[in-house]
Amino acid sequence: MRTVLLDTNVLIADPNVLFAFNDAEIIIPETVLGELDKLKTSRADADLRFRGREVSRTLFELSEQGSLIGGVEMPDGGTLRVVPFDADADLPDGLSTRNADDKILAVAYQVCKDHCEHLTVITNDLNMLLKAQSLGLNVKRYGDGVEGSFARRFIIRPFQRYRIPLAILGMSLGVFAAIVFIAMSFRSDGGLADKISVPPELRETFTASQLQIHTLLQEIENNPESANALLDLGNIYFELGNYPRASTFYERYVTLQPDNLDAATDLAASYFSSGKTDQAILAVNNVLAKNPEHVKANFNLGVMLWQGKGDLPAAKIQFQRVVELTVDSTDPTMVSVNKGAMGNIVQIDETLKGGSQGTTGGA
Repeated sequence: MRTVLLDTNVLIADPNVLFAFNDAEIIIPETVLGELDKLKTSRADADLRFRGREVSRTLFELSEQGSLIGGVEMPDGGTLRVVPFDADADLPDGLSTRNADDKILAVAYQVCKDHCEHLTVITNDLNMLLKAQSLGLNVKRYGDGVEGSFARRFIIRPFQRYRIPLAILGMSLGVFAAIVFIAMSFRSDGGLADKISVPPELRETFTASQLQIHTLLQEIENNPESANALLDLGNIYFELGNYPRASTFYERYVTLQPDNLDAATDLAASYFSSGKTDQAILAVNNVLAKNPEHVKANFNLGVMLWQGKGDLPAAKIQFQRVVELTVDSTDPTMVSVNKGAMGNIVQIDETLKGGSQGTTGGA
C-alpha cells in the first residue's frame, strides 16, 4: 500500500484532499494539527480560517470510527492516521526540532525509516519540497491533480509573496471577476462604463485577497506603467496557474524594468509553464547573458533542458553550476536550492545509467 503524508498548506488549499487518495495510507503529522488549530484563532483571511475548520471537522467525524493515532478506515478504501513527532528518534542531518517544517519531515522519515520508496510527501511549499528531496524522500506538489506539471512543482520563482492557497484564491477571484464585470459595465445613468468602479458596499464584502486584486487593477487603470502593480499581478496569476496571463503582466513589467533579472526569470518560468519551452530558454539565457551567476536562472534553465528538451547532459551541467554557486552559502534558501540541484543531478545520473543499460530513459 502506498503512503502519502500531507502538509498543512495542502489541507488548507483543499480540505477534500483527505479523500483524494483511494487505497492509500494517509499520514497527518500531529504538528499539522497544531498549525490548523492556531489558524482557527489567527487573524488570517476568513476563507483560510474556514478551510482550517473544515479539515478539523472532517477529522473529528473520522475519529468517531476509532483512534486517529491508531488509524481509521477511509470511506473509499485505505486508512488515515495521525502520527506524533518522536523527539527521541534519531533525525537525519539537516533536521531540527525547532520548526514545524522539520518536524513534519521528521515524521515522514520516522514512518518510512530506511524504506521510503512507497511514501510520498505532498506539499505546496518550495523549501519543504527541496529539503524533502535532499533527504531522499519522494515529494509532489498538490494542485491540478497530485501529479501536476513538472514546471509547477520544480521551477523556482524568486518572488513568493503570495501565500494564499490556490483553490481559495481561484474561487474568490471567480466571484470577484463577476462583481468587477458588473461594476465596469454600467454607469449610474445606464450607460457603459470605461473605468473600474466598485461601489463601497460591494467592496466591504471582498476578502483581503479580492481587495488586493481590486486595488492592483485600479492602479493599472489609473497608471498603465505602474511597475509594482504589474509585477504583483504577474505573481498572482502565476500562483493561480494562469501562466499566459502571468506572462502578459511580466512582459509589461520587464519592458519597464529590464534590469530586474528576478522578474525576467519569472517571465521565463511563465513561458515554460505555458508550454513555450524554446521561448522560455531564450528568455532565461538573456538573464544569464547579463548575470551568469544568477542562481535561480541557472536552476530553471536546468529544469527546462531536462524536462522541456530532454537534454539530460546539458541539464546536469546547469545543476552542477548551481551547486558551485551555492556551495558556500549560509542563506537557508540557497542551501535548499543547493540540495535540490544535487538531488536533480542524482536523478539525472540514475536516468542516464538506466538508459545505458538498455532500460527506458527520460525523466
